[in-house]
Amino acid sequence: MHRSGFVAVVGRPNVGKSTLVNALVGHKISIVTSKPHTTRHAILGILTTADAQIVFIDTPGMDGGTGRLLNRAMNKAATAALDSADLVVLVVEAGVWKAKDQQALDQLRASGLPGVLVVNKIDRVRPKDRLLPILAEHGERHDFSAIVPVSALKRDNLSPLLDQVLSQLPEQEAFYDAGTITNRDLAFKAAETLREKLMHALREEVPYGLGVEIVALTDEDDGRLVIDATIWVDRESHKAIVIGKRGQQLKEVGMAARGDLQRALDRRVHLQSHVKVKKNWSDNAQSLRELGYDGEL
Repeated sequence: MHRSGFVAVVGRPNVGKSTLVNALVGHKISIVTSKPHTTRHAILGILTTADAQIVFIDTPGMDGGTGRLLNRAMNKAATAALDSADLVVLVVEAGVWKAKDQQALDQLRASGLPGVLVVNKIDRVRPKDRLLPILAEHGERHDFSAIVPVSALKRDNLSPLLDQVLSQLPEQEAFYDAGTITNRDLAFKAAETLREKLMHALREEVPYGLGVEIVALTDEDDGRLVIDATIWVDRESHKAIVIGKRGQQLKEVGMAARGDLQRALDRRVHLQSHVKVKKNWSDNAQSLRELGYDGEL
């Protein structure tokens, strides 16, 4: 018997969906920061065992917003994940229930799919006896097929979650080769790694107005991978912030991204970045297509 299927991992922004998918798959599939809306695309994280394959769909945070075209594209990506899923994992934060959590639950209900509730960040619950009432309260919100408390960051209680997910997937053959762990290519990984370091380094208002485009990937004769990246910002003032005094900010971000890529790829990497201003790029369909949002527009 072989089980296989697609599992949409959904929830409001910043509840730990990407951290959870990375932990379950055992590889860094999605970038992670403390800022909401870090994940902008639906990204597959594929876990393959001898008798099963789980294709997790890491989604942008559901917020119901209708602002810029980028926000609408992220909402569309999250909603579309439900259309191709066999099961939904709804992630919430232990001890917290917001209006956007309810919006995500409403979309789960509308999908008609079975749903597993993951109560994340249980390592923050103090005292520990608060957890049982929290789980009981969530159990009254919806007829979940299972409620599993976890700490994605600490990788605590993930095995029971995997057992619950596997038990609800259909019996069918695998969709991907055993060595495949994601549907995203090297250019996407490079762009996201650089964007992650930018989001860590920059002040609050800047990360949401920047995008990263990989202009070229070149394999050199000496074994190096040369990456040419353009960082798009939507304000001239943000360009100066990204570059920093005498270029120091951009240099430090580039070094951090290069280090991550070298470790992940196990090869030497040369990363060169340029910062350009494109006003309102996040509300421009052509600009978003250039950044890989074709399927979400």
